[in-house]
Amino acid sequence: MSRRLERLNDQIRDDLSDLILREVRDPRLGGLISITRVETTPDLYTSRIFVSIMDEPEQQQQALRALNSAAAFFHRELKSRLQTRRVPFLSFQLDSSIAEGAEVLALMDEVSRTEREHNSQS
Repeated sequence: MSRRLERLNDQIRDDLSDLILREVRDPRLGGLISITRVETTPDLYTSRIFVSIMDEPEQQQQALRALNSAAAFFHRELKSRLQTRRVPFLSFQLDSSIAEGAEVLALMDEVSRTEREHNSQS
């Protein structure tokens, strides 16, 4: 990936985070939403936005639908913020890596706690 494309991905991530935090008033976006990464095609036609939503699975799907339905709004707003000739169309996708990482950490804590209890009993 070129340095220019990396900078564009970072800029899109930052601007979308700001827009979601300050501009969007959709009640379906009640949970904690983090943009984990942005992947833009080299022709700048589309960007896949990976989001992590800390909520129940049903609310995650509702929030994802809300983000995708607001994609045209985000596209218009990015036009005024980005310094590029073409602003990519946006597609939001759920990224469960943060939740999976939290589960792994919880399992590691449980194993560590079990080992300590076992060692203290010996």
